[in-house]
Amino acid sequence: MSNWFQKQNPYVWLIIGGPSIVIVASFITLYLAITNPDPAIDDYYRKGMEINKTLDAEAQQSAGHNSNAMTPAVEARNHVQTSMKPADN
Repeated sequence: MSNWFQKQNPYVWLIIGGPSIVIVASFITLYLAITNPDPAIDDYYRKGMEINKTLDAEAQQSAGHNSNAMTPAVEARNHVQTSMKPADN
């Protein structure tokens, strides 16, 4: 008497083998995740705010310390929103 798996179609092993490989791979991934955790980022919000301040300072330096450097953009935005030409100063 032969075993059931010797009489079956070879495609049955593809159906059984696929999920079996996925289960084994998931346990390997779980083991790797537990033994090698990612380091936590310390105080990421504060570091992001410092980067933004640095970028703002660089932008002001490149604009030549001109406080009206964004005036044309603001006037154009206002013109588009209100359909009125800004008053000349």
